[in-house]
Amino acid sequence: MLRELRRGWRRPRWRNRLAYPLSLLYAGLMRARAQAYRRGLLRSRRVAATVVVVGNLTVGGAGKTPLVIALARACKARGMNPGVIARGYRAERKHGTGAREVADGMSAREVGDEPLLIFRSCRVPVAVGRSRAQSAQLLIDKHRCDIVISDDGFQHLALRRDLDIVVIDGERRFGNNWCLPAGPLREPPSALARADMVVVNGAGARNGEFSLEARIEHAVQIGGGRPERALGEFKGARVHAVAGTGNPGRFFRQLRAHGMEVVPHPFPDHHHFAAADLDFAGGTVLLTEKDAVKCEPLIAAGAARGAYWTVPLLLTPPPALLRAVFDRIERCAST
Repeated sequence: MLRELRRGWRRPRWRNRLAYPLSLLYAGLMRARAQAYRRGLLRSRRVAATVVVVGNLTVGGAGKTPLVIALARACKARGMNPGVIARGYRAERKHGTGAREVADGMSAREVGDEPLLIFRSCRVPVAVGRSRAQSAQLLIDKHRCDIVISDDGFQHLALRRDLDIVVIDGERRFGNNWCLPAGPLREPPSALARADMVVVNGAGARNGEFSLEARIEHAVQIGGGRPERALGEFKGARVHAVAGTGNPGRFFRQLRAHGMEVVPHPFPDHHHFAAADLDFAGGTVLLTEKDAVKCEPLIAAGAARGAYWTVPLLLTPPPALLRAVFDRIERCAST
């Protein structure tokens, strides 16, 4: 049923219209919850670090994780000691519901695909858990992090934050503008008023919004062989493109822009891959970074046939956005 509803998240279908009363109820509950936190009826926990939340209003990826990685790197470059927290969506909970630190040798099934990607990409402390306050405290206690960046968490109001950044997919924005289940929104569009900054991933930024453009330029081979190739070297080649992200079409279009003949293989966001999903009988396979961290064990075990490459997403935040972020961080540090 949810799959059918998803098909109408951009342009409503009859099933979405039938589910619209449930969306109204959900939106009302989310408004009431936010008001309860504002009035102190529900408590938010403050931790001894500056907390920056990078979230969104919609279900599915909007480009939060690449921005989190870019901000963590920028903080390190400025001599700060950042850490990242995340829920660890679809991670196994063998070790309970408490906070857990990501470490070398862990798999995406243990800690989630995005936390593992963040840890590998910028080598900052990363903690996962259902309570972001507990995860933040773990990083503060163990690593003395002075900046905690939350990958997602705009709706996780139990952790008090100093800066809320909301990322919007420029192609889809808010879809049909309805809340779950009839639409893709986790909260009504009015919740955007809580955000300190709005960042649009791709074209379509409006007045007061920062524009962000991610690009791809090269591929890194998984499992040996030639370590790196410019994407231009794949021009004219037939490639299998695998993407289990919130917007797989963006990845496929980016590859086609480099002149490849792309055979698309879209999967749901945070998909747990099996060998059959990746077996293309020896063909060239390009994966997003987020999918590659999950697929590497299958590739290393020889469970799938092909030449596998991961395509890093390159993102440079605009200087105006970085200035605004660090101005806020400096103000927080001085109070």
